[in-house]
Amino acid sequence: MATYTLPELPYDYAALEPVINPQIIELHHDKHHAAYVKGANDTLEQLEEARDKEAWGAINGLQKNLAFHLSGHILHSIYWHNMTGDGGGEPLAADGVGDLADAITESFGTFAGFKSQLTKASATTQGSGWGVLAYEPLSGKLIVEQVYDHQGNVGQGSVPILVFDAWEHAFYLQYKNQKVDFIEAMWQVVNWQDVAKRYAAAKERADVLLIAP
Repeated sequence: MATYTLPELPYDYAALEPVINPQIIELHHDKHHAAYVKGANDTLEQLEEARDKEAWGAINGLQKNLAFHLSGHILHSIYWHNMTGDGGGEPLAADGVGDLADAITESFGTFAGFKSQLTKASATTQGSGWGVLAYEPLSGKLIVEQVYDHQGNVGQGSVPILVFDAWEHAFYLQYKNQKVDFIEAMWQVVNWQDVAKRYAAAKERADVLLIAP
C-alpha cells in the first residue's frame, strides 16, 4: 500500500481564473504533483529493498530523492489550499485573521514590507523553487524562506504556512518567462483563512521541537 496519496483539489480547475488558467491547474495537479507522490512512494520502496539486502551503494541518491519528492508533495498540498478564487487583499482582524495580521506586522514591520520580501524571494529564485512564509518556532516569529527545488535552504523546524510555487510548470503556459508577473498576480488569490489556520496550528505544535539545554 502506498504511503502517500495525491489529494483532491479543493476547487475545480477553473476556480482561480484569471490568475491561473484551468489548463495549468490540471497539468500541475494531475501530472506534476502526482509525479512527486509517485516518486516519494517509489523511493520508500527502494529504501526498503536496500535495507532488506543491506545494499547501500545508492543511499545518498535515495535519501536526496526522498527529500525532493516528499517535500514537493508537502509543498503542493499546502499550495492548493493556500489559494481561493475569493481571496486576495491582506489579512485583517475584521475577517477573523487578526492574529496572523499581528504576527506579520511583528515579524516584518508592515504588511507591505512582508509582501515585498516574499514577492522578491519567490520571483528571484534561481531555476526552480518556492517562496515560503514559515513559522519559526525558536523565535516564535514568521520568516520568509527562498526554497530551492523543494527542500533546499530550509530552516530546520520551520513550518510553511504560505507557499508561492515559482517552478516554470506553475506559470509558463500563461505567463511565459515572466515569473515576476505571475508572483504579483498570486496575491489576488491568497486564502488568508487557510494561512491563518496553518499559523495557529504551527504555534500549537511549537513545543514539540526539542532544544538542547
